[in-house]
Amino acid sequence: MIEINSERLLERFLRYVRIDTTAGEPGGAYPSSPGQLDLGRVVANDLREIGLKDVTHDEYGIVTGTVPATAPGDVPVVALNSHLDTSPETTGKNVRPQVIRNYAGGDLPLSGNSQQIIRVSDNPALKEAIGHTIITSDGTTLLGADDKAGVAIIVETAATLMEHPEILHGALRVVFTCDEEVGHGVDHVDLTKLGAAVCYTLDGGGADEIDTETFSADLATITIRGINIHPMIAKGRMVNAVRISSDFLQRLPRSYLSPETTSERKGFVHPYIIEGGVGEVTIKILLRDFETPMLERHAEVLHRAAAVCRLEHPRATIDVQIIPQYRNMAEGLSKDPRAVSYAKLAHERLSRAPKLTVVRGGTDGSRFTELGLPTPNLSSGQHNPHSPLEWASLDEMREACEHLIELAKIWAEER
Repeated sequence: MIEINSERLLERFLRYVRIDTTAGEPGGAYPSSPGQLDLGRVVANDLREIGLKDVTHDEYGIVTGTVPATAPGDVPVVALNSHLDTSPETTGKNVRPQVIRNYAGGDLPLSGNSQQIIRVSDNPALKEAIGHTIITSDGTTLLGADDKAGVAIIVETAATLMEHPEILHGALRVVFTCDEEVGHGVDHVDLTKLGAAVCYTLDGGGADEIDTETFSADLATITIRGINIHPMIAKGRMVNAVRISSDFLQRLPRSYLSPETTSERKGFVHPYIIEGGVGEVTIKILLRDFETPMLERHAEVLHRAAAVCRLEHPRATIDVQIIPQYRNMAEGLSKDPRAVSYAKLAHERLSRAPKLTVVRGGTDGSRFTELGLPTPNLSSGQHNPHSPLEWASLDEMREACEHLIELAKIWAEER
């Protein structure tokens, strides 16, 4: 097995997470935050230094490049994808990564906030990470392993393959996208130009997992418009959108349709952003389910709540808008079983036990697969995404590099 340069992999990852790429509000500029362009320039430069000749960093912030084929004959082109942005749910500004070498076990208090402790009781994966190099934030920000671990893994894999032309593989197309966290990661990816037969996202947790199903997802925006007037003359005239928004949210089921109370294959309705004041309030709500038709039922829950609120507050206007985001990748993956079977085989050749998993979320691979490019999601050593308690295992990231190299070799056998 080719030795992966773990220290170089770590150095890349630490450089990447220090760049603030928090996704902004979609619908304006693309990408939605300037830091994504900054990181894209850094990654593009890294790819050029590795030796890739056709590196592009386009006006949408998307970075692409090709590791040239070393195998003879007509070999399928494999794409590797991860995203440059991080979740807006926790700030990614001024990330101060903490490196814990040879993790000895036990809880991990974070240096920047004494209230933030990564506890083994909440993170059973830590029991499997004893002896690993663990990276965390200082507890005041997220770490950004989602998905800069994936970015670092792909870049280091490309570097390793360029250094070892004796490894036989087909052309590998790398593609780094923007705004995945706000549902727009593949909006400006030209699949014809990408020219791949299969793609793999490096956006999964832990090690040895192959995500073969994701949620189907819609985004609901509830706009409540009231009437604002000075409180001293408000009697009979003011219509308070803040109070109406509270009434609306109280009508959404909690016991069986919220992420706090559901697991496994059960979907949810998740209010996650509320903004505004007396005159107008906007609520963003995620609709998620593994069964795509169920999204219509979840939307009906919102429409019913809005209808009741309109009756109780006839002078207010309440608008419900729903847009599709992505769909469960399972159906698309079934059309080309090689995408998953070769990923399994690569683990087995490395004497690892692959785990086919279902992820209660989505990736760029969900949309790629929907568009006709089969794209399972692979482990990238990340844990607790979107949280100040996020952590990553360098050892699992190294294993992900090894898996990609073995996977490229298997696809090269298909001539």
